[in-house]
Amino acid sequence: MLARVAALEEEVRRLRGGEAKEVPAWVKPNRPKEEKGERKHRAQACVRRREEPDEIHEHAMERCPDCGRKLRGGWKHGSHQVIEIVLPRVRVVEHRAMARWCGVCRKRWIPRLEAGALGAQGKRRFGVSVQSTVAALHGAFRVPIKGIRRLLQELWGLRISDGEIVALLDGVAQAGSEELGRLHDQVRGSPVVCVDETGWRQDGQNGWLWTFSTPQVRYFQYRKTRSGTVAEEVLGKEFKGKTVCDFYAAYNRLLNEIQRCWAHLLRDLHTLKEKQADSPETIAWAEAVKAVYEEAKAACVRAEQVAANRLQRRRLREGFEVLLEALAGPVARNPHAPPCVLAQRIMKHLGELFVFVEHPEVPADNNLAAAQPAAGGHRAQSLGRHPLRQRIRNQDGAAESLRNLDAARPRPPVSLPQPRSHPLSCLTPKNSSSSTLNSYTRFLCF
Repeated sequence: MLARVAALEEEVRRLRGGEAKEVPAWVKPNRPKEEKGERKHRAQACVRRREEPDEIHEHAMERCPDCGRKLRGGWKHGSHQVIEIVLPRVRVVEHRAMARWCGVCRKRWIPRLEAGALGAQGKRRFGVSVQSTVAALHGAFRVPIKGIRRLLQELWGLRISDGEIVALLDGVAQAGSEELGRLHDQVRGSPVVCVDETGWRQDGQNGWLWTFSTPQVRYFQYRKTRSGTVAEEVLGKEFKGKTVCDFYAAYNRLLNEIQRCWAHLLRDLHTLKEKQADSPETIAWAEAVKAVYEEAKAACVRAEQVAANRLQRRRLREGFEVLLEALAGPVARNPHAPPCVLAQRIMKHLGELFVFVEHPEVPADNNLAAAQPAAGGHRAQSLGRHPLRQRIRNQDGAAESLRNLDAARPRPPVSLPQPRSHPLSCLTPKNSSSSTLNSYTRFLCF
């Protein structure tokens, strides 16, 4: 009996965490708990400010708790605001066409009900407010059709079929086709376009969402293929601008000038250093490549300050290409070197890495497109942590590695600065001030 009790106590102790089970190798370990320091003192409180009330409810005691005397009058001692959502009811508006008789002409006249007077698209029973709500829920917040039907019924008491919801969405697409074409023309006429693609599921089918981004326009195309023909079709054969993209081979079909994304290259360099942590030569090579990029960014800032002309920027670009070739060339020819694959990629796209030096309007990375998923969507990979969003460290060591590895080759006739410690700037688009619902409403023609 005592042995059985001891065995049960041991089992309880093990289940309560006294003895941890062996964790499988595929299970990601828990993040260690961070020690909470002293709370930062703010200059001002971040609480929600009081707003102008729509209703005021006064609360007062009717009688004195001690003697029972009836209390009257009073003054404001304190207040507490509560924010509520008022759910509007469905409003049915009946538009009646009134027939009138003209005694002079001896004719009957009936007004023609236009879409603008009805507040609906075409001859639909549901108005533009319902259509905009359905489009916002499905397009911006990714609510499925059945979820929209239940939401409309539970919140507003509106009964609507799945087929009618699909018809409302088709109407929004039809109303926005002209605006979509105008945005497409803006992308084709832009001097610089950032292109990216990501995995995307639509109606239960796997596909690819292509984005073509400029500082003013975000143009999305969903296709079942990841082929470069999509980029050719969207940009057009007459596109003369510059394209910023990653190293995906599909973009090699584009005939215009291309700037390859340094964010992807720096991320791969960071991964290489993590895998080859016991190889000082590999780490030094990766730091040297990153140092060349940092030097190029700093040179762009100085060129803008001194108002350098096109020829000077062209020579500066050629100098950085020669400098990077001196680093990547010997490594690319050594198949046993750990960074051989990255070095071969650099040599293959050497003429597409420093376009931003010659053309200041071209960004060095593709963040403008990569960080802008479609509304409510989820990218296949996270862009929260990568080298372009972290502060650059150990630049002095990187510059020293650069000088050691490039000592055997003469430097080009380009004046390069000493590296300075500064964070890389990310290209972040401005937030739109218009609401999601209004953005759908404005497309509906009535």
